[in-house]
Amino acid sequence: MTTDHGTTHDAEDDPRNRDILIYVNGELKHRDEAKVSVYDSGFLLGDGMWEGMRLYDGVWAFFDAHMDRFFDSCHAVSLDVGMDRAGIAEALEMTRRANGMETDVHCRLMLTRGVKVKPFQHPALSRSGPTLVIIMEHSRPVDRLQSAGIRLASVPQVRGLPHSQDAKFNSHSKLNCVIACLQAEAAGADEALMLDPHGFVNTTNACNFFIVRKGEVWTSTGDYCMNGVTRAKVIELCRKNGIPVFEKNYSLYEAYSADEAFLTGTFGAQTPVASIDGKRVGDGSRPVTARIQALYKQAIAEDIAAHS
Repeated sequence: MTTDHGTTHDAEDDPRNRDILIYVNGELKHRDEAKVSVYDSGFLLGDGMWEGMRLYDGVWAFFDAHMDRFFDSCHAVSLDVGMDRAGIAEALEMTRRANGMETDVHCRLMLTRGVKVKPFQHPALSRSGPTLVIIMEHSRPVDRLQSAGIRLASVPQVRGLPHSQDAKFNSHSKLNCVIACLQAEAAGADEALMLDPHGFVNTTNACNFFIVRKGEVWTSTGDYCMNGVTRAKVIELCRKNGIPVFEKNYSLYEAYSADEAFLTGTFGAQTPVASIDGKRVGDGSRPVTARIQALYKQAIAEDIAAHS
């Protein structure tokens, strides 16, 4: 089945990705040979955490913030990383150098509870130690995402309460987001706009969500969504540069009548939203979004300079 749908992770085709080397528990394997056991906790149960990062001029942007989230998440679910931050940095560098990568690279760092002795749920059955996989690809977002924007559809699937499965976890268990994405596709949209358990606008299935109203930037409270590194950086940049920003409850009513809307994520940075439920967002000029994009690019440049 083919569709005309786009996603915030659409990238330009790069033939170099056909021969990338992937890190699997300390070894580098050609992508065709990189495998984990069918008994692995991640495959059997989605029992694991992951982190997405981007490489610019040999530097992983906002590395410390990504590691804060990764190690905090692993600690919260008693998942032993098996190494410290320096070890993760060394594994990333090993993979980067082996692939000859320098910039415009996206990394998915994945850690699971490891191989089980039996295909059942209990964590004690994972006795091999953790499984660490690093996939790096040459990856540039397609230009049309910035010009055309993303079409969103509000969906019935919600991000749940923290005591069911806390949405702050960047876990391998993403079925609720997959269901939301399928619902959006059925509605003719690119991605899903998910509400929180109380019916307020929350996040999309893949990214954090912002609107702009009368020069003010609004996003959700953060109670029921992935507290993204890019989301946090956008809020910080707004506060530092005199752009009013609010983490608050708001409904689809305010989202439909917004002047601008955009998504944030490590891959796409800030991606404009063209429509929500078929309703066009604003007049397409997006001045506040453009200013935030410029500030974010400057922040990346400063981070690279500080760590080069």
